[in-house]
Amino acid sequence: MLVRSGLRFRSSRARPLRQYRSLSSALHFYQNRQLEQYASKDAQRLTLRQLIFFGRSMNEDRLIKSANYVRNELPVRIAHRLRDMQTLPYVVMNQEGIADVYEAYCTAFDKFRRYPPVSNMAENEEFCKFLRAILDDHRRAIPNLSLGMSLSSPYLPPDRLDPFMRRMLVSRISRRVLVEHHIALSKVVSAKQRGEPVPENRVGIINLSLHVKDSIERCAMYLRKRPFNVDQDCRMGAACDAGWSEVIVDGHLDTKFSYIQAHLDYIVFELLKNSFRATRLKHRDSQHLPPIRATIVAGENDVAIRISDQGGGLLTSEIRSPSDLFSFSHLRNPTRLDPSRIEALRAVSSSGRGMTATVDEQVQAWENDARKIDQDNPEHRAGVSPHPRTGIGLPMSNIFATYFGGSLELVSLDGYGTDVYLRLPKLGTNLEGIELW
Repeated sequence: MLVRSGLRFRSSRARPLRQYRSLSSALHFYQNRQLEQYASKDAQRLTLRQLIFFGRSMNEDRLIKSANYVRNELPVRIAHRLRDMQTLPYVVMNQEGIADVYEAYCTAFDKFRRYPPVSNMAENEEFCKFLRAILDDHRRAIPNLSLGMSLSSPYLPPDRLDPFMRRMLVSRISRRVLVEHHIALSKVVSAKQRGEPVPENRVGIINLSLHVKDSIERCAMYLRKRPFNVDQDCRMGAACDAGWSEVIVDGHLDTKFSYIQAHLDYIVFELLKNSFRATRLKHRDSQHLPPIRATIVAGENDVAIRISDQGGGLLTSEIRSPSDLFSFSHLRNPTRLDPSRIEALRAVSSSGRGMTATVDEQVQAWENDARKIDQDNPEHRAGVSPHPRTGIGLPMSNIFATYFGGSLELVSLDGYGTDVYLRLPKLGTNLEGIELW
C-alpha cells in the first residue's frame, strides 16, 4: 500500500502475465528509427471547411487521394502520441490499462507504415475494411487511458496529467474523424456508381444543415426513456417514481449550421444526462421535477447553447471549481479514485464493446440490456439495469467542444442549479485542436 496526501492507494491491481508481455514486447519502440522518422513530421491540421470542400465533389480520383492522405497522416499522429507516452515515468506506464494502449498504438503504427498505397476502388474497399478493424481494435483505448491515468494520479501533478490526457484524447478524436470521414465518403462514391441516391445535406460525417433544436430534442427523448433510478442513487423520496424533467427548448429555434453531428449529439446528450440526474437527486421529495431549459443563440460566428437546470449546482466539499470536473487528477477531482468509479472503468475496459464516446453506443447498450432482462430478478423487473458511471462524459464533452475551437463553460449556482454554456464555431475555419507535445 502507498500512503500519500492522507489517502491510501494500491500501487496497481495484479496484472495478468499477458500485460507484462505486451509491455515488454513494445519496448523496442523506444529505440525505433521508423518511429523517430514519423514523429519528426508535423501533423497536417485541417479545418471543417477543408473537409467539406474536398469531400463535396467526391469522385473516384479524389477518393483515392483521400485514402492515401489518411494512410500517410495517421502514422504521423500515432507516432507523436507514442513519443508522448514514452516521456511518462515507468510507474505510470506500468499502471493498469496504459500498457495495453501503448501496445495497441505500436501495433497500429506498424500496420499503417507498412500499408501499401491505394490506387483503385477495389483497394480502397479493402483499405476501408482495414480502417474499420483498427477502430474496433481501439474501442478500449478511452476507458483504459482513463483507468490508467486515474490510478497514476498520485504520481503525476495535475499540470502534467491533464495536458497529457487532453493530447491523447484530442488526437484520438482527430484520427477517428479522418477515418470515419473517409469511410463515409467511400460509401457515397460506391452508392453513386451503383446509381443509388445519396443525401444532399451531408459530406462524409459532416451534416451541412445540422438542426440544433432537433439534436437537443432527440437527445432528450432518448434520455427520458431510461428507468427513473437508472444510476441507482435515488432510493428514497417521491422523485424515485416521478417522471423525468421536461426539456424546454427556446431561443433561435431554426438555427442550422455545418458540423459533425456525432460531436454535437454527444455533448448535448452528456450535459442533459447530468442535468436529469442532478435534478432528480436535488428534488427527492417532489412528485414533479422542475424542467430543464435549453436556449439556442445563433451569432454571426458561433452557435451557442445554454442548458439550465435546478439540480443544486456543482460545487461540493470535494469539487471547488466547476472546471475540476474536466480533470483526471484526484487532486482536482477526488472522485477519480473512488472505488466505484475505478471498478466502472475496469468493467467497460474489459467488456467486448469498449467505448467509442457516441450517443448511438449508449442507446444501443441500453437496448441490449433491456433485451437481456432476467424476469426472475426483481431489480430487472423494476427496470433497473447496470449503467456504470465512469466520469468520462464531461471531459470528453469538453474535448469535443474545443476540438474545432469551441468552448464549454460550467457555471454553478450553488444551492439552486447549473448553467452550462456551449459555444461552437459556425464558419468551419478553425483548425483541429491537436497538439504535438
